[in-house]
Formats: sequence, C-alpha cells, structure tokens
Amino acid sequence: MSDTRIERAYETAREAYGAHGVDTEAALAGLDAIPVSVHCWQGDDVGGFERTGADLAGSGLQVTGAYPGKPRTIGELRADLHRAFSLIPGPRRLNLHAIYGEFGGAKVDRDAVGPEHFRGWVDWARSEGLGLDFNPTCFGHPRAADGYTLCHRDPAVRRFWIDHVQACRRISVFFGHELGSPCLHNLWIPDGSKEVPADRAEPRARLRESLDAIFAVEHPAARMQDSLESKLFGIGSESYVAGSHEFYLAYAVARNKMLCLDLGHFHPTESVADKISAILPFVPGIVLHLSRGVRWDSDHVVTLNDELLAVAEEVVRTGALDRTVVALDYFDASINRVGAWVAGARAAQRAFLAALLLPVSDLRSAEEGGRGLDRLVLREEARTLPLGAVWDIYCLRRGVPPGSSWLAEIGRYEREVQSGRSG
Repeated sequence: MSDTRIERAYETAREAYGAHGVDTEAALAGLDAIPVSVHCWQGDDVGGFERTGADLAGSGLQVTGAYPGKPRTIGELRADLHRAFSLIPGPRRLNLHAIYGEFGGAKVDRDAVGPEHFRGWVDWARSEGLGLDFNPTCFGHPRAADGYTLCHRDPAVRRFWIDHVQACRRISVFFGHELGSPCLHNLWIPDGSKEVPADRAEPRARLRESLDAIFAVEHPAARMQDSLESKLFGIGSESYVAGSHEFYLAYAVARNKMLCLDLGHFHPTESVADKISAILPFVPGIVLHLSRGVRWDSDHVVTLNDELLAVAEEVVRTGALDRTVVALDYFDASINRVGAWVAGARAAQRAFLAALLLPVSDLRSAEEGGRGLDRLVLREEARTLPLGAVWDIYCLRRGVPPGSSWLAEIGRYEREVQSGRSG
C-alpha cells in the first residue's frame, strides 16, 4: 500500500474513532511510551555462549524445530537483533539471560559471572539506543541436573544458586547505571517434581530462605528492580512446582517485589487479565511475559489473540502502564528466528494500541449509568473499528514497513545473511 493510501485510510479511521470519543493521536503517543522488552533467547533456541549448546534437560524447557540460519556467535546474534529491531516500530529493550555473556573462551561458572562479561552488551545497547533487562540462568547446568536449584536439599547447591542470582543482580545494577534506565531482574527457577512429592512444604521453605538470602542485599530502584516468575508446571515438573503462583504472589506482597505473569504459565482456563487488578494494589508493579500456549506452555510466537488483547486492555483500563513491564518470552525454532521476534513484538504493540483505542470513557459512562446493553454493544462495535489503519500510520511514521510488507525484508535477510551460516 502506498504512503498516500495509508494516510487517507488513517484519516478515515481517525474520524471513525473520533465518533466514539477516541483521539487516535493520543493513542499513538501512548504507544510510544510502552517499550517492549525483546528476549534474546528466541534468537538461538536458549543456547547462549557459556559453552556450545546448553543442555535443557531437566529444566522444564523444550525448544522444537531446526530452521536454518541460527546464529553461532554473539556477533551474529546481535546482527539478527539489529535486523529485527529495524522492523519493530516504537520503543524496545533487550532482555538477556546470564548464559549470553562474553566469556572469551574461559570457563566462568554461574556464580562467578560479573559486569565484565556483559560490557560488550552495554556498549552495543547504547549504540542501539536500548535499555537492558536481565535474568539469572538457573537451568542447563550440572548443578541443576536433578531439577532443583534454590530449593535443593544440599546447602552447597543452594548456596551456588544464591550466589549466581546475587551476581546477576549486581550485573543488573551495572546495566541500570551504565544505560541510565532501571534494569528488570526477573527470577524463574525450574524446581519441581515429575511425580507427586512426599513433601511439598519443605522445598518451599528452602526456597523462601534462599530468596531471603538473595534479597538481603538491597540495590537502588533507580538501577534495578526485582520480579518473581511463577509457573504451573514444566517438562519434568508436571506434578509439583515449588515456585507456584500462590507462593510467589505471597512472597512478592510480603517483600514488596514485582510479580511476573507469564501468559503460558497458568491453566488454559485461567484469565491472566483478571489477575492484574487483583494483584496491583499489593505489589510495586507487574511484569508481563507475553507468550502463547497451545494446549500447554509451549511458548509459541505471540499473536493478536483474545488473551493478549484482554491483558493489554486490562492494563490500560486499570491505568497501570507506569507500573507494568511488557516483555516477550517464547522460543520457536521451526520458523525464521528473526521473523519470530518481529511478529511477536508487533503483535504485542498492536494489542496495546487496540487497548489505547478503546472508547473507555463511553464504556465507563454506560457501566456507571447501569446501561448494560449500551456497554455490551459499544464493546462489540469497538472490535470492528479500523485498528489496522491506525497501526499502519504508526509504522509509516516510524520508518518501518506497514502491514505484512516486512516479510520481504526478512526474506532478503535470510538469503543474504542467514543462509550463509553453517555448522
């Protein structure tokens, strides 16, 4: 579609939304205030560069597919990220895992990682105009082979993982200081059991003690923020997960920590959107890990589905954008990995644009006036307002391809860059 046609379509859309009391220009400005934290691990199937090929066995994770063009070095991963970011409109951040440090071929165990191993990422992020977020990597390691880390029976193993998480928090402070933007440090562990355990309480007691030891060291909120991520189950932990939603919710409330809600970490019939307004009064903020579960937490690429729309709408309606971190978390090696980043990020941005374009004032007025039918019909009418035209103008103004035209750029990148990779 030509620029002129996009601009004409937008003017028509602007009038249509305006008839419902919605200012599309304000919505576009609002979208510019929502950075999406893009996860590095989609790019190389959660492999990292600690050593060749992380072993995900016992971690609760599984990456499927073997699409060609996987990056083999940090330089290639950064090139892929740069290409992806060039096709994503609006503000972005980069979310790193601890196994993505630059270790120079040296054996650096997890408890010894430090800012010096991530200085290259800081320099690169600064050149790209990005903030950085961070995650400890409590999987794919001999000391996590039995599926337990911070809950482990062995105090020495627990101490190792406590030291790892504390090291990662120091790296997060380094990121925040160097880039002038608070780094989100998000903690997820795989600890759990394939069969029903004889004792559910003791591992959680150990987890609480480990977390207390980790958070005994406080860091400035202007540099880094802590969040805790729960999970319903994982591969190898189908019957019991120590870090359940209830456990981390209680801990986050008691210790004033942010809570991470991953869309794939709950039962398929649960509404993550409904949890948002219930949790926010009691925690400093929430983190959304946008993913798409298909029958289970299979981490499919995010699409503009009902669940994603409901979550975005709830954040906007609740007025919680300033207390919400929007991040991606999925891994699909069955399709072009760079395209997977772009597709998911753009879906997330479109969901929040749709939420910002809702006629919230009219909906609230109908609700407060007891006009239930009006509320129902207005919500239905909003579904067919021309979101696509507003999205296209957003892309056009920010210099990225509108609609699906970005696919041609991914095809070109695959032919010219990714196809040359082997081994």
